[in-house]
Amino acid sequence: MDIAAYMAEVGQQARSAATAVARSTTAVRNQALLATAEALDASRSELVEANARDLAQGRDSGLDAAMLDRLELTPHRIDTMIEGLRQVASLPDPIGAITDMTYRPSGIQVGKMRVPLGVIGIIYESRPNVTVEAASLCLKSGNATILRGGSESIHSNQAIALCLAKGLAAAGLPETSVQVIKTTDRAAVGELITMPAYVDVIVPRGGKGLIERISRDARVPVIKHLDGVCHVYIDSHADPEKALKVAVNAKTHRYGTCNTMETLLVDAEIADDILPLLADAFVEKSVELRGCERTRAVLPSVKAATEADWEEEYLAPILAIRVVDGLDSAIAHINRYSSQHTDSIITENYTRARRFITEVDSSSVMVNASTRFADGFEYGLGAEIGISTDKIHARGPVGLEGLTSQKYVVFGDGHVRN
Repeated sequence: MDIAAYMAEVGQQARSAATAVARSTTAVRNQALLATAEALDASRSELVEANARDLAQGRDSGLDAAMLDRLELTPHRIDTMIEGLRQVASLPDPIGAITDMTYRPSGIQVGKMRVPLGVIGIIYESRPNVTVEAASLCLKSGNATILRGGSESIHSNQAIALCLAKGLAAAGLPETSVQVIKTTDRAAVGELITMPAYVDVIVPRGGKGLIERISRDARVPVIKHLDGVCHVYIDSHADPEKALKVAVNAKTHRYGTCNTMETLLVDAEIADDILPLLADAFVEKSVELRGCERTRAVLPSVKAATEADWEEEYLAPILAIRVVDGLDSAIAHINRYSSQHTDSIITENYTRARRFITEVDSSSVMVNASTRFADGFEYGLGAEIGISTDKIHARGPVGLEGLTSQKYVVFGDGHVRN
C-alpha cells in the first residue's frame, strides 16, 4: 500500500464529508448514532469473532494481561458502547447556538455562534470501545473524524467501522464522515498528523510516549495532556476527617487514571497529628509511601523520596508525601511540579481556598474534593474525548463543546460604517 496516497485520499474524503456533517440537523446526527447502536447490537457475534482474532494475535505477540484486558470486547463492554451512543444522542447539540448577542452603538447586533472544528483526527491505543466513543462525540458535534486505533485492535476496529458505516448510511450521511484507518503501518500516523489541508485538530489518547511523539511531530493543532501529576494539599485549617477521606479516595479509588493523586502535601502545623492517620489508611490499602525528610521524621518506616518522585506519575499504588510550610509553599510546589492537570486543597478557611484556586495554574482546581472528580461525566458534560492541559481552545475535560469553536455573527438592516 502507498501510505501517503491512501492517507491523502482519506483526508480528502473527510474534508468533503465534514461539509455534509456540519450542515446536517441534530435529528439526522442523532439518527446516525442510534442506527449505529442498532447495528452494533445486531453484529455482536461478528464483533466477538473479530475481537477473538485480536486477542489471539495479542497473546502470540506477548501482550501482558493488562493490555489483553483492555483489548477484550466482553458482552458488557458491547452493552456499554451501545448505551454510550444512546446517551450521546440524548445530549444537547451545541452546534448553531448563538450567545452574547448585543446591540452596538452603530445599531448592528453582534454575537457568537458555535460551529464544528471540521475534521478531527484521533490516535489511540488498545481499547476498541474508544472507536465508538470518539466517533459518537465527533459526529454529535458536527465534525468528520479519522480514527487510528492501535495495531493490536485492528480487526475489532474494522468490525466496529462497518457498524458505524451502516449507521451513517441509515441517516443519509456520507460513510466517510467517520473513517477508521485500515492499515497498521505506523507511517499512517505520520501522514495523519502532517495533513493541515485535510485535518483541523489531532487528539492523541494513549501513553506518554505516544503523546510526546504526536506533540513533537504534528503540523496540526493538538489537544492533549502528557501526564497527570495531581496533588492534594491538606491545609492546617483542614477538617481531619474530610482530609483523610478525600486523600485516600484521590489515591486509591483507581491507580491507573490520569486524575489520581500522585503527591500529597501536608502543612507542617498538623503533620505530627495527621500523618500517622494517613499512613495507617494507605498501608491498609497496600500503598507504598515515599516521603521527604520531614515526613520521615514522623513516619520513620517510609521510604525516602527523591527529586524524581515529585515529578512522577506512578499510575500505581505508590504515593509521594511532602511536608510544607503553609499555603505559599504548597502553591509553589504545585506550580513547580504539577502537570497542570488537577490539584485540590482541603481546608475550612475560605480565604485560603480562594487563594489556592486563583494561584494554582491547573486545568482543574478543587476545594475539599477528590481529584478523581476531574472527568467529563462528573462535570456534567455527558461524555469526554479526553483531558486537555493546554491553555488555548480547550482546557480540562473535553466534551462536545470542546470539539467546537465560535465565530462572530453580525445582524444589520442595511447598516454601513461611517
